[in-house]
This record gives sequence, C-alpha cells and structure tokens, in this order.
Amino acid sequence: MVKPICVTCGTQFEESAAPPDRCPICEDERQFVGFDGQQWTTFEDLRGHHQVDIALQERSLTSFNIEPHFAIGQRAFLLQTSEGNILWDCLSMFDEATADHIRRRGGLHYICISHPHYYTSMVEWSRAFGNAPIYLHRDDAEWVMRRSPAIEFWSGETKRLLSGVKLVRCGGHFPGGTVLYWPTGAEGKGVLLSGDIIQVTPDRRHVGFMWSYPNWVPLGPQAAKRVAATVAPYNFDRIYGAFPKLTIAHGAKQAISESLKRHLHAMSE
Repeated sequence: MVKPICVTCGTQFEESAAPPDRCPICEDERQFVGFDGQQWTTFEDLRGHHQVDIALQERSLTSFNIEPHFAIGQRAFLLQTSEGNILWDCLSMFDEATADHIRRRGGLHYICISHPHYYTSMVEWSRAFGNAPIYLHRDDAEWVMRRSPAIEFWSGETKRLLSGVKLVRCGGHFPGGTVLYWPTGAEGKGVLLSGDIIQVTPDRRHVGFMWSYPNWVPLGPQAAKRVAATVAPYNFDRIYGAFPKLTIAHGAKQAISESLKRHLHAMSE
C-alpha cells in the first residue's frame, strides 16, 4: 500500500495498492501533465532524495522550500503569533530538521492553504503536529485528493485565525483562492502571504493576475479587478509570493494598484 504523490504537481493521493492512472489536478487546464507522462513518487522516497531549506524571512516568519526543486517549487511559511502558530501553504514533504524546527517553536495550531495546487501532503503535516486543523475554502473542496477528519472547509469571504491574522478569499486563480493577512508583520506595516493568488513577479516590483500560470492564461479584467479590490481595504507594505525570493519588501499595496493598471491596459490592446 502506498500514498502516491504526483511528480508534476506534488499532490498526495489516498492510500492504495497502486497509484491511480491519472492526476485530476494536472489534467485541469490550469496545470499540465509532465512531459514524460504521469509519474508518481512517495513521501518516503522524497525524504531520501530531498531536504527542506529553512530561511528566516523576518521576525516570526520562516519559509520552507524543497531542495533540489520538486514539482511546482513553492514555499510554505511558519507564522508565529502570540496565540499560536500557523502553517501557510504546504509542501509535498518535510524532513526531521523541519519538524524539529516547528516543534521547538510551539508546533502548529492551524494549517491554511491558498489553493489546490498547494494541498500537496497536507494530511502528513497535520498528523505530524497532533492532527492540526487544515483550513481550506469550501469552493475548492472538489480538488482534495486525500481526505482527512482534520480538514475543515470554511465559507464566505474572510476567516479570522489568531492574533488578528485573517484568511481573505480573493478568487481568481481558483474560486476559493485565498491570501493570508498578517497585520503586525513588516514591523507593524502589514504583510500579505499571497501564494499564487496574487503572484509576485521576478522584478519584485509588480504582481500578476493569472488563471493559469504554466499555460499563460491571464485573468480577465473583471476577475483581476475583484482580486485587487478584495485586498484594497487592508493595510500592508510587504507581499511574500509563492516562490523563493519573490517578495515585494516595501510598497506592496501600491504595487498591486499599479500592476492592475498594467494588466488592464495589456488586456485592452
């Protein structure tokens, strides 16, 4: 019996005698099947060939990403608050050094994930930290490939977590696409952890609004406007995007506004 993990997207599936024939997440038009066809690995195999890079981003915020690069290559974050710790987004594996790092800082109270491409091995993470609740937006429930009692679907536009931290549904990339708002981050100026929902671009001065990133399909004007309007009421100066080093350290709120103008202009040409 194995719990197979898709090599292309990093999603872990239910335990079975053999991997499934297909990965619905990769066959969706927002993703793709790998160039060599559908391939599978396991959590244990990943541990044997990869490790997790741990980096302090700022006080109370640590990032994790798998090295060498695996699947989509996103980073996850440990956010420490006075009321407990939150894992934002998720990876397909973690090693003992990662688990020890988190345990020394008080473990996990919640796991919160921006969208289905980063559900990955969320159940493994939850079990390792006392069946920590996993918060996913109900609009994306169909994309859960491994069920668990720890998964709690939330509905609506916002969900308050700990110490003023809040989940905010923006939609766009997925109907339940969510960002995390940390009001006291960036030395009190506020932080967004945006996953792929508001994607920091390589110039680290702009963001992108996309329906499919690998297949280069942009969000339409109304959807992009909705994403930007959803986060406009919040005060923040910094955005941590989905991938290592893709951070807008200062002026992030203005960057979203200017990026929306650029996006709409390009869509109108």
